[in-house]
Amino acid sequence: MRKLQLNIPDSVDKNDHELTLLIAAKLYEDGTLTSGQAAELAGLSKRAFIEIIGKYGVSVFSTSVDELDSDIANA
Repeated sequence: MRKLQLNIPDSVDKNDHELTLLIAAKLYEDGTLTSGQAAELAGLSKRAFIEIIGKYGVSVFSTSVDELDSDIANA
């Protein structure tokens, strides 16, 4: 896993966890990460990640058919 360091202006009223969650949600939304990978990046269970991403305007239903097949196989 790579490490990324960002210089966030003090005017951004988000803590590190919120920023990490936001990045994970956006990477999930654009298909770069699966929900499981995004949850891991955010330090959450997959269920908790899915429950909270709506706060960031990300739909659970934006997943690909391949990811849905994978989720069904893992269920």
